[in-house]
Amino acid sequence: MRNWKKNWLKMRTTKTTNCNSFVSEISNEELNALPLVSFEGKIHVIDRLIEAESAVNWLRSFPVLGFDTETRPSFTKGKMNNVALLQLSTDNEAFLFRLCRMRIPQSLLQLLSNPNVLKIGTAIHGDMDVIKRSVKIKPQGFVDLQEIVPEYHIKNLSLAKMAGIVLGVRISKAQQTSNWENDTLTEAQQRYAATDAWMCYRIYEKLRMEN
Repeated sequence: MRNWKKNWLKMRTTKTTNCNSFVSEISNEELNALPLVSFEGKIHVIDRLIEAESAVNWLRSFPVLGFDTETRPSFTKGKMNNVALLQLSTDNEAFLFRLCRMRIPQSLLQLLSNPNVLKIGTAIHGDMDVIKRSVKIKPQGFVDLQEIVPEYHIKNLSLAKMAGIVLGVRISKAQQTSNWENDTLTEAQQRYAATDAWMCYRIYEKLRMEN
């Protein structure tokens, strides 16, 4: 995944980067004053292999996808749960793969290893380290926003603050520590998970426009 810079450069135009387009930091007070947004597109909850195959076939046709994962929080020191949910999003459709309900399909592993489909996320190395505990995978085509935004003099690296700085919006983090292994994901959980992946996509596209 150290090819993130190559992936980033591949999508850039030949214009000179305007590194002064954004403020470097945003306070919590300033962030809370921004309009609250969430993903309003179609959300697909995938918990069967046959559904996953169909979803991946559709997703692999897109050059850029938003990416995120969710894990049930552990309150035991030293214990980390496996990834419960893996999210991939376009600008108007989000797919939530419930890995706690099915094994990771081979087609999804291939998509995560495809260098020609960029997967945009934050703190990706940690996400993939957890996934690697249960499956063998060589992730390729990943771009970590936390490694890109410093080019724009942005110092805040949380997804919420990057969204505030780059897009001028606020996203809710209320569901972050909810139980992602519940029998059924609530509508609030689905919206939260879809929003995180979609927001990564939106931030990346906005940064590309600045080049």
